[in-house]
Amino acid sequence: MAENELQEKAFEVIEIAKRSGKIKKGSNEVTKAVEKGIAKLAVVAGDVNPAEIVMHIEPLCKEKSVPFIKVSSKDELGTAAGLPVSTTAVAVINEGDAKAQLEKLVKELNATE
Repeated sequence: MAENELQEKAFEVIEIAKRSGKIKKGSNEVTKAVEKGIAKLAVVAGDVNPAEIVMHIEPLCKEKSVPFIKVSSKDELGTAAGLPVSTTAVAVINEGDAKAQLEKLVKELNATE
């Protein structure tokens, strides 16, 4: 699956979860959600500067078996999360109506590893 398609599906899951479920925004909130084991998906922007702000999230997700995806733009990630500003990271806590899309995305992520 093309990386762009995965990004679009991740944005779709975030947008639906924002309306019908629950998301956490920002690297600190995402880190806490992953550490507590309540994150169902972690999404991090690839254009974060300095990168050290979010570098720890991917290894933490691997350790906690949380699906992880990196998207190209923090602006797009902020828009998907319903924010008027960009954001470095988003975690889906409760997928709400995005359950089917999230399951499909996780299967596709596992297939690309």
